[in-house]
Amino acid sequence: MRGFDEIVTGAVEKVIPSVVNISEVKLIRDAYLRVHPVPGVGSGFIIDEGGYILTNAHVVYGSREIKVTLEDGRTFPGGIRGIDTIMDLAVIRIKANGLPVPKMAKENNLRIGQMAIAIGSPFGLVGGPTVTAGVISALNRSIQTEVTFMEGLIQTDAAINPGNSGGPLINSEGVVVGINTAIIPFAQGIGFTIPIQPAMWVAEQLIEHGEIVRPWLGINAVDVNPKLVAYYNLPTDTGVVVTNVAPGSEADRSGVEVGDILVKIDDIEIKNVRDLIKVINKHKVGDKVSIELFRGQDKGRLEVGLDRAPPIRTPQVPG
Repeated sequence: MRGFDEIVTGAVEKVIPSVVNISEVKLIRDAYLRVHPVPGVGSGFIIDEGGYILTNAHVVYGSREIKVTLEDGRTFPGGIRGIDTIMDLAVIRIKANGLPVPKMAKENNLRIGQMAIAIGSPFGLVGGPTVTAGVISALNRSIQTEVTFMEGLIQTDAAINPGNSGGPLINSEGVVVGINTAIIPFAQGIGFTIPIQPAMWVAEQLIEHGEIVRPWLGINAVDVNPKLVAYYNLPTDTGVVVTNVAPGSEADRSGVEVGDILVKIDDIEIKNVRDLIKVINKHKVGDKVSIELFRGQDKGRLEVGLDRAPPIRTPQVPG
């Protein structure tokens, strides 16, 4: 029976050749609007032998230049192929071939308590990738970030530092099960990872299209809250209030108006914007949904087609 040391070292040796260090420079304005170059560092791992690398969106978003260092010491300029801020994922490419690609888990069959090993390059330390080991603490976690709401995450107690962002989480067999993506500030021993299956779906979309094709209802909305209910005498205390309808969108053509309160989509209750996003993301562009809404005190129903969500414009860097 293999000991702990053998299990960890054996798993790590399979994956470390594919882990990369990503150093980048972002241009940041100070309080006096002066622009300063600010260096940063993160991690990533090779997902295609032709030079495609998966990392986190927040690692490279807004970067002026990107440098990728492989485990063997070679350094390449990197270019952003595509970014998905909703999933906090990005694909960058370097001009190299024959690169090592780790084995990816095909199914999400993780169990709480099983071994989890995080690999990355925290703080850009000299000496190559850093390894920390722990267990899967919880599954299907949700967190709110500054940019988006993320669901279905893996929680682990393997130490994940800022420089680990974009590095792989592997199991005891050396198979990648997720991509390290976030830590909760001021919390001890809590790290989060995106399961590799949805992460690779996003990566494939970014490689092929340079963006993610997602359905969009064509509106902006806010949660119904007690203040809105009291001030406007709203007929419901849950749902979402439409604050803007994109001109020319399917919602616009179907008759959705600013001030409408959406309470159900396809007979699924919509309590807040989070529920709205979850239901819409289960559909495809071109699908039609049935919306139950209040307009004033009257309840009605509309059939609305789903548009293609506008692409997120991301800064490109040479590479």
